[in-house]
Amino acid sequence: MGRWLQSPYDPKLDDRFVALFTPHRKFELPRPSGNRPIHPTPFHCETAMQVRFKLVRYFATASLVAFCCAAVALAFFQTRESRLMQSVQDEQARAVQDMQTRLVERAEQSAHRDLLNLHENSNLNLTRLLANALWDDALAPFLAAARSIDFKRCTNAKEAQGSRNGQAPAPGVKECLARQGAAVQALPAFTHLDTRVRNAMRGNTVVKIKLHDLQGITLYSTDLAQIGEDRSAHPNWITAARQGKASSEIAFQERFDTLQGTLEKRDLITSYLPIIDPRAQSTAGVFEVHADISPDLKLIKQTSAGLRKTADTDQAQLAGQSQDQRARVQGSARLHLVLLGALLVLLYTVLHGIVRRAQGVIEQQARESDANRQRLAQSEKMTSLGQMVAGVAHQLNTPLAFSKSNVYMAVQALEDLVPGIEDAQRLLQLASAGHDDTVHPGLPEPQAVRSQLRRFPEDIRMAQDMLGDVLMGLDQMNELVDNLRSFTRLDRSRTASVDLNATLYSVVYIARAVIPTKVKVVERFSELPRLNGHVSQLNQVFLNLIMNAAQAIEGPGQVTVSTACDGPHIRITIEDTGCGIPDEVLSRIFDPYFTTKPTGTGTGLGLSIARDIVTAHGGRILVKTRVGSGTSFQIELPVSTSQPA
Repeated sequence: MGRWLQSPYDPKLDDRFVALFTPHRKFELPRPSGNRPIHPTPFHCETAMQVRFKLVRYFATASLVAFCCAAVALAFFQTRESRLMQSVQDEQARAVQDMQTRLVERAEQSAHRDLLNLHENSNLNLTRLLANALWDDALAPFLAAARSIDFKRCTNAKEAQGSRNGQAPAPGVKECLARQGAAVQALPAFTHLDTRVRNAMRGNTVVKIKLHDLQGITLYSTDLAQIGEDRSAHPNWITAARQGKASSEIAFQERFDTLQGTLEKRDLITSYLPIIDPRAQSTAGVFEVHADISPDLKLIKQTSAGLRKTADTDQAQLAGQSQDQRARVQGSARLHLVLLGALLVLLYTVLHGIVRRAQGVIEQQARESDANRQRLAQSEKMTSLGQMVAGVAHQLNTPLAFSKSNVYMAVQALEDLVPGIEDAQRLLQLASAGHDDTVHPGLPEPQAVRSQLRRFPEDIRMAQDMLGDVLMGLDQMNELVDNLRSFTRLDRSRTASVDLNATLYSVVYIARAVIPTKVKVVERFSELPRLNGHVSQLNQVFLNLIMNAAQAIEGPGQVTVSTACDGPHIRITIEDTGCGIPDEVLSRIFDPYFTTKPTGTGTGLGLSIARDIVTAHGGRILVKTRVGSGTSFQIELPVSTSQPA
């Protein structure tokens, strides 16, 4: 079906005859009486409905969903940003709080360290002064006298009992040390040293002072009960005695005896200070000095508490400022969201207006395009109609001319019988009157009349044969008119029950009147169920495909029209032996306005309209072609076709 030729339309055709062949003009039902509107066929409303769906409903739905998603995303990101800001502020607040806490702790530790160093230096200076002042007349004599007291046997017993590694001495060792301590107190030098020390420490912050020898034995203490104790395992004593370095520590005491009496709940600094022999410049013993630093520590604690309070106040102010800043930022963000939402609504409104305007323009263009398409389709139908009318006129002209000739000849034959009949009638009248033997001038001889009467049956039979041929011609014309009436039938309802075989028979009969005689049309109809459809529209589809198939055959060929029922579908196949359709053309044959016919001979809407009609009936058109062998168009229609909406 490579080229589709069409005969030019003859504008002189009778309008009434043209109307007979174009009942489905514009694919519409006839206009009813009154003011009732005509309902167009489905596919003519399809374009505007699709445009409205795509441009308004689709835009409204898609854009609304998109804007809602954007709003949700913005709200989500804003919430995330607000939470992130709050988290950052909380982390900053915690960092500042930790920093301030560490600062206060470091300040307190520094104060403790400075206080410890200060009192340690003070105690060191004090003990040096004390040692220098008491060395010659009290301290050196006491140390010399104390060497006479044998503490060795007590410490040996302690080592034997395994109590040297931090374990408490056994009761026997303690009693031994206590007896030796009492012996020390009985020394005359002890009383002199005790008097000098107490006098020197009167009015001082030192609350207790001890003297240990190089074996760790307490030789002197303002707390007499502690004389004779073994301090050799104390780390601070080891540092002072073995390394010659001062060592101090701060400890809290619930209750202890001092130079000033019994004290309770005090913070004390205990310093272990080496005693340097001024002559030998070597360590002669270790002073253990206890000084009351409770007022200093109290001041440090008060200062630390003040710093912590200040830090807490600053932290509270910082938290308040952060809260205010967060509230301002959130308020600003909410305002931005509201403004952005208003902008989105405005944008949506503007775009919706633009789309509605575009919809109106496109619908107007669609209506104009549809009108142009219908005009072109009508032009193509009228062109095809001219070709059809010419063929039908030719089909009618042959039996009409034959019948006219036979009727004329029959009339002539009957007219030739009239003179003989009249002569026979007069002779019969004379014979009836008894004048049969009388010769009448002007009358033929009876013998001649008899001879003429003998020829009457043959002449009458000839007239009968000619009139019989006339009846045959009339039957042919009646069959043609019946098929034309079936082909051009108008259905009062939108759909009707259709016998496709009968419909195709009428279409093929009409097509034969148009198709050249060199193209043979073969019918292969199978038994089919009836279906609902628009008869006139289906006629147009079948005629268009049959005409295209015939036009695709350049020489002698064949167009085969076959039907079959395959389960839920009815298949109508129109196959030709033409030149086929090239691949580059096959993909476009259903495109509107596409045609391979010469300019001015086709609109390119035939197959497009055919596909629309078949689609409106719930079916489809399939094409199989082979260049040089022919083309097959197969129409599939559902058996239970509902009324096309």
